Amino acid sequence: MKYKTCVSIAENTPAKMKKILKIALSKSDYVEVRFDFLKIEKIPETLEMIKKDLNRIVCTLRPKTEGGRFPGNEKERIAVLKLIAEYNPFLLDVEFNTLKKNLDLTKYLKSTKTKLLVSWHDFKKTPSTLELKKKVSQMEKFSSNVKIVSTAKSTDDSTRMLELYSKKGKNNLISFAMGDYGRISRILCLYLGSPYTYVSLGKAIAPGQFSVDEVKKIIKLKK
Repeated sequence: MKYKTCVSIAENTPAKMKKILKIALSKSDYVEVRFDFLKIEKIPETLEMIKKDLNRIVCTLRPKTEGGRFPGNEKERIAVLKLIAEYNPFLLDVEFNTLKKNLDLTKYLKSTKTKLLVSWHDFKKTPSTLELKKKVSQMEKFSSNVKIVSTAKSTDDSTRMLELYSKKGKNNLISFAMGDYGRISRILCLYLGSPYTYVSLGKAIAPGQFSVDEVKKIIKLKK
């Protein structure tokens, strides 16, 4: 079985984004493009510049409340999410909290047949197994592609995130923990059925993230 990687890139101009994307695609199966690092008016231009590669791109537009950098308000963010959906990327990452609050957006995304990745992050802790399982089943109502990430304060926290993978080997779940205690879960999740793991090109974009080269060494990935 081939274990896959997704390089996260976060550049602040369309030209830089295109340049770094080319490097990332040469090293990784998928690339997560963090559109929230761009000025709002630069997002349409960037989409046009990278559209031929969107079938390998996870598009993400994180608000500040979810650890992102989107500079505008929520109304503007939803308008941009709708625009990205029209380009039909490999996956469009939308936060569980956003989908819950915006039925209009959920309906719209369904109409565009965009493949959704429903995400939820806890930047402070790792909830109990019961809470995590409940969260996953709520998230699955929006899409079969679910990303649930916590912050590990111990190896037990990390283990709890990995226990969410079912024996049935359903491989639409991405579940791991951030931070030093969560580092190993970013690798082990691949062996439990995660479709890919998030990596960086060098400097980590999230706490505990490995670089694509480190992961390839660890699991002897052959591109």
